[in-house]
Amino acid sequence: MQQQPVFIVSREDWSLHRKGYNDQARHQQRVRDAIKNNLPDLVSDESIILSDGRRTVKVPIKSLDEAHFVYNYNKKKHVGQGDGDSQVGDVLGVDPQAAKKPGQGQDAGDQPGEDVYDTEISIDELEDMLFDEMELPNLEQKQKEQLQTSEIVFHDIRKKGIMSNIDKKRTLLENLRRNANAGRRGIGGISPDDLRYKTWTEIVKPQSNAVIFALMDTSGSMGAFEKYCARSFFFWMSRFLRKKYEHVEIIYIAHHTEAKVVEEEDFFTRGESGGTICSSAYQRALEIIEERYPTELWNIYPFHFSDGDNLTSDNERCVRLIEKLIERSNMFGYGEINQYNRSSTLMSAYKHITNKKFKHFIIREKGEVYKALTHFFAKQQAQ
Repeated sequence: MQQQPVFIVSREDWSLHRKGYNDQARHQQRVRDAIKNNLPDLVSDESIILSDGRRTVKVPIKSLDEAHFVYNYNKKKHVGQGDGDSQVGDVLGVDPQAAKKPGQGQDAGDQPGEDVYDTEISIDELEDMLFDEMELPNLEQKQKEQLQTSEIVFHDIRKKGIMSNIDKKRTLLENLRRNANAGRRGIGGISPDDLRYKTWTEIVKPQSNAVIFALMDTSGSMGAFEKYCARSFFFWMSRFLRKKYEHVEIIYIAHHTEAKVVEEEDFFTRGESGGTICSSAYQRALEIIEERYPTELWNIYPFHFSDGDNLTSDNERCVRLIEKLIERSNMFGYGEINQYNRSSTLMSAYKHITNKKFKHFIIREKGEVYKALTHFFAKQQAQ
């Protein structure tokens, strides 16, 4: 009697070979989460602003423990189990004693602390995360574009191409696949058949012109806190505009009782003195718009930051000038730095402006500079 052939089918758990990659992905996600949670503090970090952003920044994150089983103290009968929707790295059980933050308190203790370390990220990475949800609101395509921008988009993988476009990851995967089919382990003996190349196309898109007026109160009432918050906002605003828009102009206007157009460096280093007549800044912005920026060709955005103190007799004129600016602008933004929640003469007048193009925000602490940015430049939801 002929013996029947025996077939043994086995499948190796390749997820074990991806453990290092999965841990790295979890670490990178932990870093991204830490950056997002620290964005308000990072945006108001004085060292970044004083160094003009040309540096790396440190973000504290907790150490990433190896995955392990934890007894489920809530059920008392078995270790924690997922409900079918759990993901790698989810916490299934919590020790009530461990839930208390160790190493914290007023008195000396005998419990170990959590391992927290600083990871460095470049200012470009920070900007990408900060600016991802920001855009110029109500941006319109005007009659004449002075500039067309091009964007490179990689959209396909092919077996033929130039070496500068080689896709290393897919090339190594092809080599691994070919070696596995031949019964060999690992990477080695890369042949021309393994090579994979990225292909790209150049997309040309019109870029609408925009001009932004940065108006800042430099009167004697602007203390160190008010000055710092205003400069922080305009610092990040300038970097955002130049990073995301090819053709944008920024006009810097400093004012006390008189308004003056200044260079960017002078704008961020100018001292404070004199009284406050805010209408002088609005009037100067209107004059520049009339001279150089016709509304049919330009998107116009004035932003004014002040501590809210203004000559009371000037408030009515400020409201009239803001209404004229709104007629010519896509949006008008007013930011008030009010650390002690006091009653301000400007806000008492501006709270009656009902035009939807007028937006305002009150900063009471440094961390709210980030909120002001996301408030004025919130990305609009697609219709």
